[in-house]
Amino acid sequence: MGHLQISDINYTLADGRVLLRDVSLKVSAGDVVAVIGPNGTGKTTLTRIATGDLDVNEGTVAITGALGVMRQFIGSIRDRTTVADLLLSLAHSKHRELAARVNAAQARMEESELEKDQMAYADAVIAWGDAGGYELETLWDVCTVAALGIPFERCRDREVNTLSGGEQKRLALEALLRGDDEVLILDEPDNYLDVPGKRWLEEQLQASRKAILLVSHDRELLNRAATKIATLERMPNGNTMWIHTGPWSTYREGREKRLEQLAEDLRRWDEEHARIKELVRVMQERAKISPDLASRYQAAKTKLRKFEEAGKPEPMPLPQSVNMKFQGGRTAKRAVMIEQLELTGLMKPFDAEFWFGDRVALLGSNGSGKSHFLRLLAAGGSDPDEEHRPAGDVVPEPVAHTGSVRLGSRVRPGWFAQTHAHPEWMGKTLLELLHRGDDHRPGLARSGAESVLDRYGLGASSEQTFDTLSGGQQARFQVLLLELAGATMLLLDEPTDNLDLESAESLESALATFDGAVIAVTHDRWFAQGFDRFLLFEADGRVTESAEPRWDLGRVERSR
Repeated sequence: MGHLQISDINYTLADGRVLLRDVSLKVSAGDVVAVIGPNGTGKTTLTRIATGDLDVNEGTVAITGALGVMRQFIGSIRDRTTVADLLLSLAHSKHRELAARVNAAQARMEESELEKDQMAYADAVIAWGDAGGYELETLWDVCTVAALGIPFERCRDREVNTLSGGEQKRLALEALLRGDDEVLILDEPDNYLDVPGKRWLEEQLQASRKAILLVSHDRELLNRAATKIATLERMPNGNTMWIHTGPWSTYREGREKRLEQLAEDLRRWDEEHARIKELVRVMQERAKISPDLASRYQAAKTKLRKFEEAGKPEPMPLPQSVNMKFQGGRTAKRAVMIEQLELTGLMKPFDAEFWFGDRVALLGSNGSGKSHFLRLLAAGGSDPDEEHRPAGDVVPEPVAHTGSVRLGSRVRPGWFAQTHAHPEWMGKTLLELLHRGDDHRPGLARSGAESVLDRYGLGASSEQTFDTLSGGQQARFQVLLLELAGATMLLLDEPTDNLDLESAESLESALATFDGAVIAVTHDRWFAQGFDRFLLFEADGRVTESAEPRWDLGRVERSR
């Protein structure tokens, strides 16, 4: 039976700041423990400590059983990694070493006709088989059929960058959940999955007898699958962990009770501290008058010293302040007019109109064309006027289509891109980017830039470069730029995917007061509750509308 024990972990960053302090966590077989907390509190760092990728200053990690790991980057692989490479990266180290031996021996054999190279290749193949390599390939065949609809032999050399983020995640999850690892560490496994994929993941987590530690911000997944929720809380001298033994539906109540108890403990400590100090003062005055009371005065001082040495109760967590604001502006009543629009190879022609103030969610499986449609709107439609240029310095790539999309007067789109791919921001600090400005927003002086970064919970990261931020911090910074750019129509592609829970709720509050249309692609069932119109991208290419969210839209099949 698998087991993961993290005990008294302390981790200090290179700049000397304590990131994690006295963090302990136990994950037993059948547990699904979800780690949550504000962006930057060390969730991914904790998983890297648990996997052995990072050494700790103090504390221990003990694992019983084989360990399988899904790292955060899966879902956004853009290099030449193949399907076989990805699956092998999730296998045990002995299989990775034997596969490398087979590949190297094969390359040498193909370059020469020497018998020794042929024998070396034969030995490597035999070692691969003896170690269970062919059974592993049988498992991979099951995984590729389930995730991609293709046998392993037909897709083993396919580059992973040709798969959607959801397909990458599903493939890796199939391998880990079906494999023989008894302990799994999954960093944001639900990101990029569509809702059928998330429901599948929830069912697998509920049924698994593995010991599973995961990082997630999906409130529905937390509610349906987590047996415990471990919160990394921001503290002045290093982030600590509080564990709620229940699902998300009871988390808020549990957290409020915890904070109330912490406040009560601190109040009682302060009262007792004041009482003992007053006792010392009184006994000191009395001892001056009556030397016989000197011993009682010394006893009172000893009591005060021991009380103070024992220390205060656990302090209150530092509040996370994320205050997003969107102003928008008055536009024409008809914000978007769509006539016989067809995105080449993705959907059948459809008509639609979006109005000023609409909240429209685009729902459908991965690959159904939602993000392409949003990108077309972000570019200003089919034949944009100057006033429809996107707010911000990112120009969307063209989208092949027929039919037309027109934006109403004074509609300026602000686009939040799912991938956070901004090569033009690499190597630049947040202060630099805000000081520079762009065509739609003026540059900010240092004081103004620091003020707005503080409001988004990014003040401590002002001197960091964009590429060193966590996914959630990058997402918050993108939202900040949308606020500053003066967009009058917001186009959001999976905006909550990397946001911590407080930031997601702040975004929801800001959208509720935005003066303009909001159109969002989302697989976040909790977030979708704030929308009143739903455009459904069906698996057969039809685009229809519903007054209620629908998640059973089927998987889009493409020629492989």
